[in-house]
Amino acid sequence: MTASTLIEWARALPKIDLHRHLEGSLRLHTLSDIAQEHGIDLPSYDIEELRPYVQVTDGPHDFHHFLAKFKLLRHFYTSKEAVTRIASEAVLDAAQDNIRYLELRFNPVALARAQHFQLHEVVEWVMAAVAETQAQCQTRTCLLLQIGRDEPLRIAEEIIELAIAYHGPLIRGIDLAGDETLYPARRFVKPFDRARQAGLAITIHAGEADGANSVRDAIKLLGAQRIGHGISTVENSEVVQLLRERNIALEVCPTSNFQTGVVHGLTLHPLLDLFSLRLNATINTDDPSISDTTLSAEYVVAIKAIGLHKRMIYQALHNAVEAAFIPEAERGNLRAEFQAALGPRPEIDMARLPNSKPRYPFYSQFRERPTGEVR
Repeated sequence: MTASTLIEWARALPKIDLHRHLEGSLRLHTLSDIAQEHGIDLPSYDIEELRPYVQVTDGPHDFHHFLAKFKLLRHFYTSKEAVTRIASEAVLDAAQDNIRYLELRFNPVALARAQHFQLHEVVEWVMAAVAETQAQCQTRTCLLLQIGRDEPLRIAEEIIELAIAYHGPLIRGIDLAGDETLYPARRFVKPFDRARQAGLAITIHAGEADGANSVRDAIKLLGAQRIGHGISTVENSEVVQLLRERNIALEVCPTSNFQTGVVHGLTLHPLLDLFSLRLNATINTDDPSISDTTLSAEYVVAIKAIGLHKRMIYQALHNAVEAAFIPEAERGNLRAEFQAALGPRPEIDMARLPNSKPRYPFYSQFRERPTGEVR
């Protein structure tokens, strides 16, 4: 397929995004509007001149350079109107890309800090904006409250109590994000026990900037039901087996993984290896504004740069249906919608997967098993 035909195919597909940050989904012209209205000092109010400050336009591709974009973006939550506009536009942009089900995660502290809002206020503002917008555009949206690994435990506990208080059709669970190496999972065992007992869904950023042990700890210590990114899983066959035994999905974000320096090139991304291992991989955007991407574009990257077959995209969508934190009473409708649009769950022909030399040395133990079996 030509590039133009491929992007048209991707845009036409109904899609699911399980890993998208509200704080990484701001439209550039909205930033300019808010900045001028509230007198925020910017390097420029011209959108094109502003772009390098809030988007990854070139190198260096590393984790800290990527996260630095958020420092400027967090100045824009200046009022209730700004927060609701940003939340509404995030859902509208997903709908424009034919995303039928969206999980949008946000850190209440990040939204509240600039103007010293109460955490419950920003949660209610986002909920109201999302509820109104999803009714207009028919993109079912669920929300996850995110906890920063660098926050004090009392903040983690407060966010979890908020998630419990607002748990329902919109607020579905919690997420832990941030530096895995400096702030390990064991710090959060007690608050996440509280979350699990209350019935909140749990996803954890792990196996992105740190190794497979981070994925294991997210599952065994914090009770993760899904893993954000998780691509370093391929380093450890025991962790692969753990994911398979517990049927835990991975929220993979290819362009983001390249821009954060987790992989040194998109052709080296282990997404194809995750499929060959029969793991429940899904494909997502992470921060579409910062990465200047869409979910349709991520599908094109997965096929053209990483080497996935189109049936793997369908498989990823089926995986996302089953892994979604949507209320269980609604899952049957979501499943029926995607089965009608995509057909039955496709079987991946393992014999047709690339049989070239492993891209990283630690992949060899898996690539020697064409059936995807692990020790």
